[in-house]
Amino acid sequence: MSNDSNEFGAFLSGFVLGGLVGAAVALLLAPQSGEETRTYIREKGIELKDTAAERAAEARTQAEARVAEARQQAEKIVQDAQTKAEELRQQGQVVLDEQKAKIEEALETGKKRIAKKDAAEEAGEA
Repeated sequence: MSNDSNEFGAFLSGFVLGGLVGAAVALLLAPQSGEETRTYIREKGIELKDTAAERAAEARTQAEARVAEARQQAEKIVQDAQTKAEELRQQGQVVLDEQKAKIEEALETGKKRIAKKDAAEEAGEA
């Protein structure tokens, strides 16, 4: 898509440049007085300068709009990443709590078995 835009932009630039060169040649070869020709060239130069300034302003506005859109997309990506990270942290906390409960249960079971074994040994010695 951007390649097509670049090609069209190059075509348009070439077309405008060719038109300007043709107009300059026509002015130089036209049967007008030098003063009339200079005035006409000056006026056209001012018009072209104004047109170029307008196009530059339009290009700047479009570039600023693209930057703003890219910034919004980046902020959304960051927000989505933060949300996902928080979800993963919560899931990790759940898994950690479950494993902690299993370890505590295993420790309690081990303590009870040791207590039973000690009680059995004491009963056997008596």
